[in-house]
Amino acid sequence: MMMGAAPITAIARGWSVRILARKFLYLVAFLIAMTIAAALAYRLFGAQMMRAALVPSVAFEALPGVPSGRYADAKMWIARPDKPGNPARWTPAGRQSATDPQAALFFLHPTSYLDRSRWNAPLDDAPANDRAALFLRGQASAFNESAAIWAPRYRQATFGAFLTTQAEAQRALDLAYGDVVAAFDEFLREVGPDRPIILAGHSQGALHLTRLLQERVAGQPLARRIVAAYVIGWPISRTADLPALGLPECARADQSGCILSWQSFAEPADPSLILETFDNSAGLTGAARRGTAMVCTNPITGTPGADAPASANLGTLFPSADFKAARIGAGQVGARCSGRGFILIGPPPADIGQYVLPGNNYHVFDYSLFWANVRADAARRLTSFSAQ
Repeated sequence: MMMGAAPITAIARGWSVRILARKFLYLVAFLIAMTIAAALAYRLFGAQMMRAALVPSVAFEALPGVPSGRYADAKMWIARPDKPGNPARWTPAGRQSATDPQAALFFLHPTSYLDRSRWNAPLDDAPANDRAALFLRGQASAFNESAAIWAPRYRQATFGAFLTTQAEAQRALDLAYGDVVAAFDEFLREVGPDRPIILAGHSQGALHLTRLLQERVAGQPLARRIVAAYVIGWPISRTADLPALGLPECARADQSGCILSWQSFAEPADPSLILETFDNSAGLTGAARRGTAMVCTNPITGTPGADAPASANLGTLFPSADFKAARIGAGQVGARCSGRGFILIGPPPADIGQYVLPGNNYHVFDYSLFWANVRADAARRLTSFSAQ
């Protein structure tokens, strides 16, 4: 029986739709397979991939030091109390920064320079400075209820310096630390001889802070002015590092003149990338770090070792690209110290952000996961310091 043109056209269209649908499903299956393969490659070879992409292949450039007097120029600071548009004074809805806080905070931002064309960031590198300002909004802002915040620009070592054992990496860190010392000297001149001081940093900033504690605070009269030192996102060995820092580990939530430190991982956690470097290095005392326990402050309780449920978290900062839509959410992330001293937060939290490092490492979010608890912690320790 002959079929009309319309039925034939309909059948042809049906076959065409089936073919297109089949091709679409093949494409989806291919993309899923590629995504799984990429995820597996990242899990298995993430560290190697990062080293290849981020470690500089150029020679280290020895640059002259920055004299401390140069930090009298407000342009050398990302944040200082008299600087217009100070990013460290940002607060989420419902919070306010103090207009005349009692303490002064010296804050060292984490690595924001990702370029592999140099070992150290130029002071005028716009992308690095913009990222650093974002870090101040998400990290240093936790302290603006208790302290006037000073955060210097410094010729930070590039991110790739932390992924290699090349001698150039240490030279880059030494150059960056020279800027930190110059900025710290100016900070001390600016805040005067009696004001309480909070020290804080993250990642590379925390590394420089440990050296600053060792060389400029330990055994010095300045140690009596330190409310607390927040050495966050950098491992501190309890036996090979802590004795050289001049301040004890914070043992109580209301203790002042002490050090807090933590590193955040979601579960399942794989901190092998950190432990590989940590265990093959000597501590600040000269002793080996291999196998030693790390300082682990639970940022929710303010004490070492204690477990805290999500309900005790006063507020996680959920960031946005420009922080205009950033919000605080309470009771969503718990914390417990585990193993040799890592903070575990349970399964990966939703909506916190996409910048998770290999091993479920929530390094970028060490402050924002516990933003409101850090804020309360600083206020509590300052009250205790003042009472003494």
